[in-house]
Amino acid sequence: MNTISRLALSALVASNMSAAWAQKPSPLERGKYLMEGVVACGNCHMARGDKGQPLPDKGLSGGMLFDDPAFKVYAANITPDPETGIGKWTDAQLGKAIREGVRPGKPIIGPPMPIEFYRNMSDADLAAIIAYLRAQPAARNEVPKPQYNIPLPVSYGPAVKSVKAPPASNKVKYGEYLANIGHCMHCHTLPGDKGLVQRDKLGAGGQVFDGPWGASVSRNLTPHETGLKNWSDAQIATVLHEGVDRDGKHYKPPMAFDFYKNINDVDTSALIAYLRSLKPHAFAGKAP
Repeated sequence: MNTISRLALSALVASNMSAAWAQKPSPLERGKYLMEGVVACGNCHMARGDKGQPLPDKGLSGGMLFDDPAFKVYAANITPDPETGIGKWTDAQLGKAIREGVRPGKPIIGPPMPIEFYRNMSDADLAAIIAYLRAQPAARNEVPKPQYNIPLPVSYGPAVKSVKAPPASNKVKYGEYLANIGHCMHCHTLPGDKGLVQRDKLGAGGQVFDGPWGASVSRNLTPHETGLKNWSDAQIATVLHEGVDRDGKHYKPPMAFDFYKNINDVDTSALIAYLRSLKPHAFAGKAP
């Protein structure tokens, strides 16, 4: 290989490496994509009006009520306000609260926070979400303390040491990862003792959610006749992004369609591949 050829090859390699680096999002960009997409923290933590309408000007200052026989909980203020939010928390404390359900001072975080799924969040995505939270405007909003009528777990498991996301090339595993950090099964599986999901009915739906919209019931996401068996990938993608089923019916909240519309095609395809891989279960809720 002559000198000119070597120089050309070196330039090509350098160009490809630069392009790869340019395409990799910063932690803040990744955090924005996750928070405004599949993780959708704002679906619960965004301030709401008396009819459940989002109040974007108040940001992630919390206050949304979850009134259930097992608990009465208001979503926490997760803005950087130092008095009523997370402004005084360190990154390590934030990470421990998100992945392990332990606040500073060690009080356990109970449902509906989906800690059992957030334990699967990668170190990189956790750091990205924390970067996003740090970048939000502080908003003072003191929410009432939670009330529980069920015993809370002592912990959600051993301390989370380090987690790496599976590669996107492993479509089913990557889809499972996204479904975990998006806590899909937290709503689409009936809860058991202490608010944790019934793993033997994973994805079979049946939870009832009462709110300003009336009552909505989580549907069966498994490849069963009563679930998604006869749905095309395009139909599943439409209901995910737009909240409209194959019959043109608009689904009700709390499904986070306003966030899920931002999930890109690669991640949508991975999520669908994961749902196709689930063990089929009959719908776990009550017949209408």
